[in-house]
Amino acid sequence: MKFKLNLITLALLANTGFAVAADGYGINNANTDKVKFSAWSCKGCVVETGTSGTVGVGVGYNSEDDIRSANAFGSSNEVAGKLDADLSFKGEKGYRASIEAYQLGMDGGRLDVNAGKQGQYNVNVNYRQIATYDTNSALTPYSGVGSDHLTLPDNWITAGSSSQMPLLMDSLNSLELSLKRERTGLGFEYQGESLWSTYVNYMREEKTGLKQTSGSFFNQSMMLAEPVDYTTDTIEAGVKLKGDRWFTALNYNGSIFKNEYNQLNFDSAFNPTFGAQTSGAIALDPDNQSHTVTLMGQYNDSTNVLSGRILAGQMSQDQALVTSGYGYQVPTEAVDAKVDLLGMNLKVVSKVSNSVRLTGSYDYHDRDNNTQIEEWTQISINNVNGKVAYNTPYDNRSQRFKVAADYRITHGMKLDGGYDFKRDQRDYQDRETTDENTVWARFRVNSFDMWDMWVKGSYANRDGSQYQASEWTSSETNSLLRKYNLADRDRTQVEARVTHTPMESLTIDFGARYALDDYTDTVIGLTESKDTSYDANLSYMITADLLATAFYNHQTIESEQAGSSNYSTPTWQGFIEDKVDVIGAGVSYNNLLENKLRLGLDYTYSDSDSNTQVRQGITGDYGDYFAKVHNINLYAQYQATDKMALRFDYKVENYKDNDAANDIAVDGIWNVVGFGSNSHDYTAQMIMLSLSYKL
Repeated sequence: MKFKLNLITLALLANTGFAVAADGYGINNANTDKVKFSAWSCKGCVVETGTSGTVGVGVGYNSEDDIRSANAFGSSNEVAGKLDADLSFKGEKGYRASIEAYQLGMDGGRLDVNAGKQGQYNVNVNYRQIATYDTNSALTPYSGVGSDHLTLPDNWITAGSSSQMPLLMDSLNSLELSLKRERTGLGFEYQGESLWSTYVNYMREEKTGLKQTSGSFFNQSMMLAEPVDYTTDTIEAGVKLKGDRWFTALNYNGSIFKNEYNQLNFDSAFNPTFGAQTSGAIALDPDNQSHTVTLMGQYNDSTNVLSGRILAGQMSQDQALVTSGYGYQVPTEAVDAKVDLLGMNLKVVSKVSNSVRLTGSYDYHDRDNNTQIEEWTQISINNVNGKVAYNTPYDNRSQRFKVAADYRITHGMKLDGGYDFKRDQRDYQDRETTDENTVWARFRVNSFDMWDMWVKGSYANRDGSQYQASEWTSSETNSLLRKYNLADRDRTQVEARVTHTPMESLTIDFGARYALDDYTDTVIGLTESKDTSYDANLSYMITADLLATAFYNHQTIESEQAGSSNYSTPTWQGFIEDKVDVIGAGVSYNNLLENKLRLGLDYTYSDSDSNTQVRQGITGDYGDYFAKVHNINLYAQYQATDKMALRFDYKVENYKDNDAANDIAVDGIWNVVGFGSNSHDYTAQMIMLSLSYKL
């Protein structure tokens, strides 16, 4: 039998070739002598090849001297440049490549490059820079800032108090407290046959800068600039296997941390007292490493989904101990610390019917400190008491058990709820075991046109083993004191959210939350906490080209605590109120000037405020802490040609804070040499001009 092939017949035969070949109807038996293969053309199936995307550059100018503004503007330089790119390449036979760059050259810049063959392998190279700025106006009399040895001037004259040091003010130099991180990564993924795939990723992070610390001699202290020069190498590797209904993976994660400096040496600015030395040393973050292996899997039979994971790992560090200024023999040159980790979780989701679904899960985590216990001679604040102390091998184990069910009452109406159990066991703590039981329920309705709303309520109770002061942790603590994370607590919480779309162009969203924590058996410590928050969001497409958005978030946390000044029953009460308000609005207008111009304005305002009052016979106000910030971004984007666009951004940040901890003169406290006042009050402006080109 002879027949002509067409596109449909060929597709059918390709899928049935094995079945019909036995009867002489295979593709090899078809008469293709008169078929014009050159006429077969599926224009909709053509895959475009070549390079496409956009690339852009920008340059900006920052007018503010307070370096904290760089957290908002993304650069601490007066003149900043950036590179943006979103490029992709498609070659023949499935080869792919892409380059994504965002503000490369600025503090928050990142780069992501991928190349490979679709469905077979991929190579990834990535880079990211992150920076945080505190202040550039800290003051210090020390030289050698940025190294591990801080020295005072050769002619320094010590004194009993900071205000009596004759050379202090003339020796001050400004320094910058900031941290910068650079991450560089390389990854490879390979997709084998349909059953398996594998991957390996490597990342190196280098963190540099200065952070605040302090060095002490008995009751006298100096604020110091601690050098940060960290290197962290991380590697991840794994293999994945999958079938029609199952999936499993074996993964390894390793991390190695190295600190260029193991100690910080510094001179004392004060007169030696109680036989103190004139110089000291602080141990810095030690070199350490962590290794974990994880086995996970999942099975799905269309009605039930079963997933689980087992994790095993170890953290260790063997840095040599810093003994400068410690005049006693140490039991070992290095602690040789080791912590073993073991974890597992199991989760089941079962679809009982079209309207009922059940969920259950169990999680277990064990942290076992296997560090060798040694004897150490203690030094108190003013002399050597000669007592022997031991390093405490803190262990903890946690278990979580959850069950939940959701029931679809009718179309657009659902009820779900559940029970959660949490047990934490801690060795050598005031309370070794705490149990927390939580029940919750949520009702959701979205059956009404233009409405979607839900309300959720929960109640939790925490109790546990007998609470007792432990000589390992709190031998000098009031026996009536209860640590808030260990104390008995009742928590009641209610949440709700409503979304309304009265018309296609307008969406209104509102949510609220209230939580009450009652520490029922606490006499000394945190006794009550209330957390109230609500938010509202609005989006309105006024016209086809004009869009307006707005939002408001508010949160208030009120806390009450009781204290004792005579190591007995309560003698004073503290009241703390923390408030946070965030307001934002934006408007954008498109298609101006013959559809070539877009204008936009974004504005946000945030205000965080904290006040503490203490009542002990009379009420004393500690004073407000606040931080207020206004941010404005005015932009215009002009499509000069079909491929080239220009954008202009004008950014403003007005920031002011009041923090008593940062508003102390260098000699403001008699037994402290401080960094001086480092509160912020500025208005910063940045202008950015960008050009983008479409390939």
